[in-house]
Amino acid sequence: MTNGLFGNAPADILVGPGNQFVAEAKRMLFGKVGIDLFAGPTEIAVIADDKADEELVAVDLVGQAEHGYNSPAWLYTTSKRIADYVIKRVPELIAELPDLPRENAGAAWRDYGEVILCDTDEEMATISDEYAPEHLEVQTQNLEWFHKRLKNYGSLFIGEETTVAYGDKCSGTNHILPTKGAGRYTGGLFVGKFIKTLSFQRMSKEATKTVGAACARISRYEGMEAHARTGDVRLRKYGFSN
Repeated sequence: MTNGLFGNAPADILVGPGNQFVAEAKRMLFGKVGIDLFAGPTEIAVIADDKADEELVAVDLVGQAEHGYNSPAWLYTTSKRIADYVIKRVPELIAELPDLPRENAGAAWRDYGEVILCDTDEEMATISDEYAPEHLEVQTQNLEWFHKRLKNYGSLFIGEETTVAYGDKCSGTNHILPTKGAGRYTGGLFVGKFIKTLSFQRMSKEATKTVGAACARISRYEGMEAHARTGDVRLRKYGFSN
């Protein structure tokens, strides 16, 4: 696509999901073409309080861990009951999977799984914003508060009725999302990614009196005499002293 495919013109930007080989190809091409974002292994985090269904929490964590051996699965909870349940239940659920998903999910949970017990909703939100997970489920009593409070994530799944797999497969929201903490400074792919921003300047002769003088003065402070003279020559031409 970068060099032209099936007689089409070369692409200017490449977007879309893919495995580690797709991600590496996009990294290598970045600069020659634009890309949407660098995507690492998929991530899931669940925020859960004592009102959450502990089985749903455990199943959802495993549901994303099967993506690969290096896919983090994180739980932030104020409930020790749910924390203890998930720690016990997740390995049981993984053991019930077919061979390849079991291998992937087992390695992911062993090496990247975390259960963080928090004291308050605010602490859960703060930790979640620090991690900036790609996919973030909220299974709490106070859904609206979390929706308004949370700032950093790729995509948010609100309430036990939704799950990350819906976004993966069929709910229709964009699913090309930031990973590895990139949710702190960017969101997922959206229409703005296909819009190029152009800027321009146009000055009046009268503006040169202020702008030309400022340009010359700042340039000389920086030791850039040729820059300064582009302002000087206009000041002289338009009858302003410099």
